[in-house]
Amino acid sequence: MTHQDIANYALEKLMKAGADKAACSATRGRKDEFNVESGDFSLLRTLFNDGLSLKVIKDGRKGVTIINKLEKDAIDQAVEECISMALSAEPDEAEDIAEKIENKKFDRRVGGADMQGLFSRTKEFVEQVADEFPQIGLEAVMSDFNSSKVAYMSSNGVEFYDESEHYSSSFMFAARDGEKTSSFNGYSSLFASTKTPFMEMGMLRTLLDESVRSLDTRTVEGKFVGKVILTPACEDMIWDTLIDNFLSDMSLVTEVSRWKDALGTKVADSKLTMRLSPFRSDTVAGERFTADGYLSEDIDLIRDGVLDSFLLSLYGSKKTGKPRARCSATSNLEVLPGTESLSDMIKGVERGILLNRFSGGSPGPSGDVSGIAKNSFLIENGAITDAISETMLSFNIVDILQNMPAISKERCSNGSSLLPWCCFDGITISGK
Repeated sequence: MTHQDIANYALEKLMKAGADKAACSATRGRKDEFNVESGDFSLLRTLFNDGLSLKVIKDGRKGVTIINKLEKDAIDQAVEECISMALSAEPDEAEDIAEKIENKKFDRRVGGADMQGLFSRTKEFVEQVADEFPQIGLEAVMSDFNSSKVAYMSSNGVEFYDESEHYSSSFMFAARDGEKTSSFNGYSSLFASTKTPFMEMGMLRTLLDESVRSLDTRTVEGKFVGKVILTPACEDMIWDTLIDNFLSDMSLVTEVSRWKDALGTKVADSKLTMRLSPFRSDTVAGERFTADGYLSEDIDLIRDGVLDSFLLSLYGSKKTGKPRARCSATSNLEVLPGTESLSDMIKGVERGILLNRFSGGSPGPSGDVSGIAKNSFLIENGAITDAISETMLSFNIVDILQNMPAISKERCSNGSSLLPWCCFDGITISGK
C-alpha cells in the first residue's frame, strides 16, 4: 500500500471501531548512508523508516499508538490498541483534533539521490582533514540521503501530503598530539545538493581548527562576573532551553514557566528577535504541517525583546486558554542579526568566554542554570587568547536575556537553524 492508502485505511478502521474523532499520519521513508570510522569507510547501507501514528478521541478520552509495521494485520491490531487506550483513559475536554482549513500537497524532492556525489564529498572531506588538520581524529562521519512520503488525514477532513528529499552529514572529532587530547566535539548539517564541500558548511572548519588549538588548555583563575559570547554551535544553552522550559506545553500547562503571563510583554533585550522559520529559503526539510494537523507558518517567538508567541499545541492551547502556535518545528530556529561585527564584539569584552559547547542541566522554574564550558576560549582585553578547561558558568537565563550588549551581523546556517553570535553579560565564570 502507498502511504496515502495506509493513512486512509487506518482512518476508516478507527472510525468503524467507534472513534468520535481520529487522526493518523503514515510515513514511508528511506535513508541511504555512508559511515566513516577513524578515517576509513566502514559502512554503506540502506534503511527503511516506515511508521504509522494513530490518535483517537472517544467520549473525551484520548488513545495514541505508534507502530513501524504497515501491513494490514499490524494496522488492525494498532487500531484495537488505540481504541482500548482511549476507553481506559481519563476524560479531558482539552483533547481535540484540528478543524479543516485548507488541504495541501507539498513536493520538496531534489531530483533523487546523487550517491556518487555524496561519496565524493565525503571522501574529499576525510582527505582535507588529514591534509589541513593532521592532529584531528575523525571518530565518526555519517553522510546520508533521506527521502520520505508522509500522509496526514483526520476525521475532520484534513489531508496533507508531503514528499521530501535532502542530504545530511554529521561529524564527531577530537584533536590528539601524543598524550594530549582535546574534548570531543561534533557538528551536523542538512543540505539540498552535493555542490558545496563539507569543509565549507557552517562552522565546521572553525570547530576543527579550534579543536587543534584546544590541545593546550589554560585553567581560569578565580571567580568573576563577565561576558560570554555564544557561538551558533552552542544553540542548546539558551535557545533550546527557552523553548523547553518557558514556551512549551509542559511548562505552561503545569504553570511552572516564569513567562506564563508574559505574552505581549518585554522579556529580553530589544535587540533580540527569535523566530521559527520553516519556510526560510535556506531551511532544509522545514516543517510544512504541525503534529496536530495545521499548516505551518513562520512565527516570531520574541520580537524586538517582546514575547510574541508561546509554542502551544492545540491541546496546550485549549488547556491553558492561550493562543495556539502556528508552528511546532523547534529545529527551524532563527535569531535575527545585530548591527555589530563579531570582531568588534570580541574587542568589547574585557574578560569573558567564547562558548562553543555547554554541558549542564536544565534550569529549574526559577531559570537558574549552571554547567561546564567545553571547547571554549578565554577572551582577555578584547582578544581571544587560550582554550580553557573545566570552567563553570552560572547564570539565570531569564535575567541574562535582558543583558545582551551585542548581537553579531554575521550569522551561520547548518541547514536547519540560522544563528548569529550573541553576547550575554552578568554570567558568573568560575575557574580553580
